[in-house]
Amino acid sequence: MTDSWATYGVDLHVELGGSGLRTGLMNALREAVRTGRLAPGTRLPSSRSLAVDLGVARNTVADAYAELVAEGWLTARQGSGTRVAQRAVAAPRKAGPPAAVTRHSARRTPAYSLMPGAPDLASFPRAEWLKAARRALTAAPHEAFGYGDPRGRVELRTAVAEYLARARGVRATPDRVVICSGFVHGLQLIAKVLGQRRVREVAVESYGLHFHRDLLTEAGLRTPALGFDGHGSRTGELAELRAAGAVLLTPAHQFPMGVALHPDRRAAAVDWARGTGGLILEDDYDGEFRYDRQPVGALQGLDPERVVYLGTASKSLAPGLRLAWMVLPESLVEEVTAAKGVVDWVSSALDQLTLAEFIGSGAYDRHVRSMRLRYRRRRDQLVAALAERAPEVRVTGIAAGLHAVVELPAGTERSVVQAAAWQGLALGRVGSFRHPSGQRDRDALVVGYATPPDSAWAGALEALCRALP
Repeated sequence: MTDSWATYGVDLHVELGGSGLRTGLMNALREAVRTGRLAPGTRLPSSRSLAVDLGVARNTVADAYAELVAEGWLTARQGSGTRVAQRAVAAPRKAGPPAAVTRHSARRTPAYSLMPGAPDLASFPRAEWLKAARRALTAAPHEAFGYGDPRGRVELRTAVAEYLARARGVRATPDRVVICSGFVHGLQLIAKVLGQRRVREVAVESYGLHFHRDLLTEAGLRTPALGFDGHGSRTGELAELRAAGAVLLTPAHQFPMGVALHPDRRAAAVDWARGTGGLILEDDYDGEFRYDRQPVGALQGLDPERVVYLGTASKSLAPGLRLAWMVLPESLVEEVTAAKGVVDWVSSALDQLTLAEFIGSGAYDRHVRSMRLRYRRRRDQLVAALAERAPEVRVTGIAAGLHAVVELPAGTERSVVQAAAWQGLALGRVGSFRHPSGQRDRDALVVGYATPPDSAWAGALEALCRALP
């Protein structure tokens, strides 16, 4: 005789009271339904399965189920099993939500979003990803289901190294690649290592994401800002920052201003790093998407021993994958690996294997090229609509990336964002990306033209045009 009964049904947590078994089971199930722990429609185990789990006679469970069906707590149908009835059961009254939650719930959700920083999530290549997942799962070795190397799966590190060398000009080998759970995770690891090295300052750009600066500050690092102009960040100012041990840059496509760092300033940053022993943290967040110019290669290619290259699948595929990578100088590999931990706690091995297969099969390149065409059409439609409907504004930062900068008349930035909100449109404004020590030098919007799905693109564009002065 086998224990095949052990695989039947579903699990159900029930605490029987001190009364008889049948009564105790009925009381426990009533309470679970009354309090909402068992939601309407929840399927319960068969009487046979639950009786085995509880160590009671099957008739005890069957009788309890029948009584609760008669009372209206449960339903029983042939082929559908026993389920919690679709009935409104009042849960115990609780105190109302905090005022902050109430206010948040009362906010009107925008009908459209042109916020920067996200791709078109509706265009995620589900079918190709599923094919890659099936192939990866079929070929996965048994040890892939263990805790794993803290650097990440070697299959993905190899695929990333080969892709970056080919597409971004990165000088990489698998042993220098560390997989992480998004860019922020990678920056956290680097900040930890810098702190252990007693670095006191990490220079940043005048415009950027505040939570990147906050992360560095929380790690005990000061974040002085470099000046900014039409050629990008003024990296020559690094020589004046005596305490800076690193600098965080977006050289291929400055976020959010959209400028590529001038070649002289790229060279100046590398010269500073070589002369001082400092590090350049290169955030290559959307380097694959360029339109009207030749691709700007990664800064890391100029000196792999002084540049930490950070890339991510968040813009090319989807942020929900939580997959990113660092290409490290040889001197940092051991320290960053130690900072990450003794095993890979954060990045799913199956997702890593799927992405490795997705890249190796050519599906990643095909997807990037397809999205590059789609985003270029979006950009062209944005520029044409603004030229027709709002000829007084100037659009910049459009040679690459997933967003554009729309420069406004002085003093109108906040009012335009408010007008857009009345149109049901969420927009980013340059002021929200400015370093606290930076001077207000322009009024502008940061328009993420990649974000809306196709069904919402025309409406979002119309709402933007109506909101502009």
